[in-house]
Amino acid sequence: MRHGLKLFVVMAALAVLFALGCGQAEQKKAEESAPAQEQTAETTVEQAAEEAPAMPEIVFASDCTWPPMEFLDADKNIIGFCPELVKAMGEVGGFTPVIKNTAWDGIFAGLAAGKYDVIASSVSITEERKAKMDFSDPYFEVKQGVLVQKDSGIDSVEDLSGKSIGAQIGTTGYFAAGSIEGAEAKSYDEVGLAVEDLFNGRIDAAICDDSVAYDYALQNERYKEQLSLAFIIDTDKKEYLGFAVQKGDAQTVQILNEALAKVKASGKYDEIYAKWFE
Repeated sequence: MRHGLKLFVVMAALAVLFALGCGQAEQKKAEESAPAQEQTAETTVEQAAEEAPAMPEIVFASDCTWPPMEFLDADKNIIGFCPELVKAMGEVGGFTPVIKNTAWDGIFAGLAAGKYDVIASSVSITEERKAKMDFSDPYFEVKQGVLVQKDSGIDSVEDLSGKSIGAQIGTTGYFAAGSIEGAEAKSYDEVGLAVEDLFNGRIDAAICDDSVAYDYALQNERYKEQLSLAFIIDTDKKEYLGFAVQKGDAQTVQILNEALAKVKASGKYDEIYAKWFE
């Protein structure tokens, strides 16, 4: 019995040692495989991120001299109502907007040459322009405002007869100035240059989109004490701004229209409008 008991004890001890050895081996194996599993998981996530299709870029040209619609801040960042609207459209439209500051005098030629995809620069939709390029749905309604010196006595279109009127070349403001009987229309590369000449008494009035005129007359620290928005030119025909694309580029028009509709439906458009105009 003693020999049997000793044998039993020895066998039991061996069994315990064997179990412990197997457990440690399994634990070591699990520990060694864990980093590999983590690495595999990380690699899978990285691969998924790399394989996910990047959002396509749409390049927008904008003449950033038209506050508060599109302009540069003190750090040369492109800001304003339109850039913010375009960014919101990109978020819901599945594209990445790239906005390039582009001088107005060459902006339409650049579009025709394919230097960018869209002009987002307060471009009024006119029949003449529609013959050369296509437009998105309208995103803003404008009228033409007349800026003058506060003591000028000008408060109607009739008062502009015999006066010199400045406006940015190729804009509807310039076309309006040219249509006023007896007035001399003077063109400028930028609307700000016309406003500066008005401020210094070199011209009698300046015409531009009403949103821009309001900004210069009411918000601009340099001009608001001396200049005023005399009146809005009354016309039976409504004027709207749209995004301009190359003639026949129906795909981009569709992308812009769908994105614009989503921004309006979500209430984001109203939020952006309130930020810049209220």
